[in-house]
Parts: sequence; C-alpha cells; structure tokens
Amino acid sequence: MAPHREDLLEYDGCNFLRQRLLLSTLSGKPVRIKGIRSDDNEPGLREFEVNLIRLLDKLTNGSTIEVNETGTSLYYQPGLLIGGTLEHECCKQRGIGYYLEVLMGLGPFCKKPLSIILRGVTNNEMDPSVDSVKLSAMPTLKKFLLVDDGMELKINKRGMAPEGGGEVLFRCPNRKQLKPIVFLDPGKIKRIRGTAYAARVSPAIANRIIEAAKGVLLKFLPDVYLYSDHLKGSQSGKSPGFGVTLVAETKEGVFYTGEAISPPAGSNTPAPVAEDLGVQAAFRLMEEIYRGGCVDSNFQLLAALYMALGRTDVSKFQTGPLSPYLIEFLRHLRDFFGLTFKLDYQKADQDDEDLHLGANKVVMTCVGVGFSNLSKKVS
Repeated sequence: MAPHREDLLEYDGCNFLRQRLLLSTLSGKPVRIKGIRSDDNEPGLREFEVNLIRLLDKLTNGSTIEVNETGTSLYYQPGLLIGGTLEHECCKQRGIGYYLEVLMGLGPFCKKPLSIILRGVTNNEMDPSVDSVKLSAMPTLKKFLLVDDGMELKINKRGMAPEGGGEVLFRCPNRKQLKPIVFLDPGKIKRIRGTAYAARVSPAIANRIIEAAKGVLLKFLPDVYLYSDHLKGSQSGKSPGFGVTLVAETKEGVFYTGEAISPPAGSNTPAPVAEDLGVQAAFRLMEEIYRGGCVDSNFQLLAALYMALGRTDVSKFQTGPLSPYLIEFLRHLRDFFGLTFKLDYQKADQDDEDLHLGANKVVMTCVGVGFSNLSKKVS
C-alpha cells in the first residue's frame, strides 16, 4: 500500500478521471481514487482508462501506479515528465481525441519535445475527432506558446469505430513557460472550411454530404469550401464509415467546429442518409458559432489549463456558456494548484453589437501560477 502523504488528494468515483490524472501529473501531487464503479455490474477501471494510465506511464519516469484486485481503487504518484519519441496503441473503446486532450496539456512541459504516434480510432461519436483537435484545439495552444515551431498533428491513416486502424502523429515543442494572454474579441466569421470523409464506402457519399452541408452554410456565408477525403486500402482503416468535420474561422483566428459521423459498423443504429449527416453537421456548427467565445466549447478546458499554468500575470479569456466539464475542471484546478478564476457573465443584448448577438458570454480571469518547466534550461 502506498504511504500516505500530506499533499495526497482523494476522490470517489470514476467521473473526471482524465482531469484528475492530468492535473496530478502536472502538479506532482499524488491522487487516490476510490469507489470506481463499485456498484456497477462490472466494477473497476475500464480498458480505455487503463490504457490512458499506461500512456501516462510512458510519458513519465518514476511514476508509482497501484490498482487493487477489483480495479475499484487507483493510486497514482506521478514521476518526471520526460516526453520524447513514443508510440502508443490506443483503446478502440474511445477515440484518439480522448488521449490527445491529455497530451496537449502535458506536451509543453515535457523534458524532451514530444513526438508520438497514436494508433486507434480517429473518428467516433463520443470524442472530438482528430480533425476537430487539429483545426480548433491546436490554434488555441499556439496562442499560449511563445513560438509554435515543431508543432504538428498529422493524420497518416483514418480509422473508424469500432475496429479503428487509424494512425496519427502528434508533435509538440516544450517550453520553459507559457505566456499570459488577453483575448476578449473572437471577431466575425470570415470563412467556413471542412472535410467530408468516406472510408470503405462509396466515394459518392462524401460528395452528397458536401452538397447537403453547403446548402445550409451558403445561406450564412458565401466563402464556403468543403473537401472530399475518400480513403482506399490501408489508409482507410479496418471499419467502414463516413462523416464530416466543419470549421468556421473568425477574423481574429478563432476556430469553431461542428461534426457528424455515421454510427459504428455492427451497431443496432441504422446508418443515416448522407444528406441528413451533412445538414446535422452544419447545424451543429451554427450552434457552436451561436455559443461564441474565443475557443470551441469542446476545448474550453485547454484554454483554462494554459491560463492557469502561465506566468504570474493576469490572463483574460472570453468563452461561450461554460460546459459542465469545464466547471468541474475549475474545481479540480483549485484542488491541485490552489487557483481560482474570476468569472464575469455578459448577457447577450439584442441592441449591443459588441457582444456579437448570441448566447451569454463569460470572461474568465486568473493570475497564472507561474508553472515552469524545470527540465528545460532556456525558454
């Protein structure tokens, strides 16, 4: 049994496991999580959670990980973040996007620049797709890095659920510190781009998705261009499927995404008509634009994390309505780093153009904890 430490944090249940392990790794504070699905028919950690713990073990040196026989209790004592060149086989139960969120939080603070090949499911219904992470989350990280040289997210192979077969290369430079940021104006939408992909199905499906999505989007903006990505052979993964990722770019460099994807092969859900999928993605993008803010709602957590870990200076960032996932993350930041945010709510006003008509906005303000990458000698 691991010795009890004064800075040990204890939690109950499996919720927000990824957040807790991420912040534990960054803060160096050990964490014990009990009662993981103890009342479930299949108690304990799921395969994808164990897979995430293995990934953290690869990224660090000297971590202590203890799991009881039933898998309902986990003790995690993080080691030194090493990074470097790695490969990892992700669990097919979750998309690669599930793991990329953690890697984007840890990447800038590794001892060596991170270069990792991830294999598994690139697109599923549960997690943000690799396309969405590349188009929206990566620009958010670039705003906090002093320079973005050596930063890359490349899709080598696309893998649909349930069998996967996808391959992604993620490279992230390491930094001494992240810079504070003041970003309060997302700007107006200037163009919409997107990719419709079809793996192991007729290429005509991607074209039908594009036509349906453009039918909606062109009523909103004239500058719309959607690409068709039809994959063959080994590039198409192991399962058939199709979908589309749309991204709207503002004049200030904010990227909103909207996605729709066919159900996994073999599921009881019938495959949707391609045109319906295109319309669904277009409306999801419209909803994201309506929410507004300076970051896509799927990646609010990353913006809050980078603000918290920045230099001891004030950072301000405007978001749309806070997601429940972000609210819980702010509580965890308080636990691990003793940091609290000031939240200013701005109600949307029909007569105020400065608020960019839409949902209520939130201005998040904090003073960074001055987190420093001690392994990196120069910034």
